[in-house]
Amino acid sequence: MNQFVRTEVVEFSAPLKEAHFPFPRAESLFDALSFCVTDYYTKARIGNPFEARGVLVIGESRQGKSHEIQKVLTQFNDGSVVMPDGRPAKILHCILSGKVTWKDLGVKILELLGYKLRGRRTQADIWDMVIKYAELQGVVGIHFDECQHVFTDDGQRTNQQILDSFKTLLKETRWPLMLILSGIPSLSSHIAKEEQLAFLLRTVRFDCINLGSKADMEELVQLTYSYADKAGLNFDPLATKDFLERLSFSCCDRWGLVIELLIETFTLSQVAGEKDCSKDKFSQAFAQKYSTPVGYSPFTVPNYRDSFDQDILLQVLDRSR
Repeated sequence: MNQFVRTEVVEFSAPLKEAHFPFPRAESLFDALSFCVTDYYTKARIGNPFEARGVLVIGESRQGKSHEIQKVLTQFNDGSVVMPDGRPAKILHCILSGKVTWKDLGVKILELLGYKLRGRRTQADIWDMVIKYAELQGVVGIHFDECQHVFTDDGQRTNQQILDSFKTLLKETRWPLMLILSGIPSLSSHIAKEEQLAFLLRTVRFDCINLGSKADMEELVQLTYSYADKAGLNFDPLATKDFLERLSFSCCDRWGLVIELLIETFTLSQVAGEKDCSKDKFSQAFAQKYSTPVGYSPFTVPNYRDSFDQDILLQVLDRSR
């Protein structure tokens, strides 16, 4: 084994990273996509031109949106969903990492379809090719991840063109495409500006942790115990309201960040041969994640809400991605 690979860390962390906690939001996402697919299948079987439906998934960053969507798309793309024409259906995944034009986006989708564009083509030609190759390959939908990147605060005309283009994909008479648009909450305000597009999308919200809610508190308890059990650790010493509030705060009230910190902490505990979960290991994992001095964390500082700024913590994580 390569000297850079710590085999004991791999052994302990792999099962935790493979684990999946069944959040209620996952059910909402599945139900929304199932509604769209059923609607698409029904209309395709009738045989007349039709418009597709889509899903809008919104939530702050590091909430686990991409993970949940990827999980349901893996399930969808396993070949079990067969359309009326007898072919297995597929949904593409396209992540938008920066500002792109609609033409650039078309080129990117063509590459996902396995077509390398040669020579210069107009935007209309490119998207005509997208529709053609999507139909040939049985692609019935596209997931645009981090979709807020195609919009700007001051580009009203460009934004409207993007909205119209999304609407056109749903209404494309030759081969309509279901859309999954995911991003931060500002994406919802952009979509709302095109009434027809908004009408065709079902919204699924990934909310931040709110421990003032009994449901969220119970969810966090179940989450921590679930991962502790997976790691063979006893979480009872930390199962207090104060600790759970510190855990949520240290992760900026983001479910995805809580899971990441649990995995890091429990891996440290397993490597150290511990049987009980401890604040020290959570503090150590926090220091590694946010590059703070060891021992200085929301788990150890009495007035942690005054000592740490969640916005700054998020900025640290964004810079490290």
